[in-house]
Amino acid sequence: MRHKYVTTGIVLSRIPLAEASLLVTILTPEFGLIRARVQGVRTPSAKLSSALQTLCESDLMLVRGKEGWRIPNAVLGTNWFRQLSRSARLRAGRIASLIQRLVHGEAGDIALYGAFASFLAALPSLSETEQDAAECLVALRIVRILGLDAGEIPSTEFVPESLSAIVSDRSAIVSRINRGLAASGL
Repeated sequence: MRHKYVTTGIVLSRIPLAEASLLVTILTPEFGLIRARVQGVRTPSAKLSSALQTLCESDLMLVRGKEGWRIPNAVLGTNWFRQLSRSARLRAGRIASLIQRLVHGEAGDIALYGAFASFLAALPSLSETEQDAAECLVALRIVRILGLDAGEIPSTEFVPESLSAIVSDRSAIVSRINRGLAASGL
């Protein structure tokens, strides 16, 4: 009998497999970035489909099989896709793509999950300018967490006071992010 793991995760992407299955990419605090197969989720009566939409934060049950992770059960926590405006969803999507591009394998890093989760939670209450600054800040935090930047991070909170410093120093922060991406070789 396989061991069942219960964790929280944010769905970053979904790829169709076979007729009714999906391969979902999930960011979790315990296991890092994982890809898990979900069977029968694309049928009209699928119970798990609402909990495994892109940008949903859900409570997941994971089973590790010989062919990888499977998700037999999921309960929707927060549907960030519905709570965010179109521009905020685009920003969250860019950061989700950045995470998928830079993180390989399973490396449980609670700081990475925390950075992305706090970014999603802050987006609905921020103006467009503040959202841009928050996107720069979370990208810099991700690059820093992954060891691709050694500089100081101006702030770790997504509040208007700290984001105004990001706005004034945006070009230097974008340069640091770009140097980190270049250092990754990806």
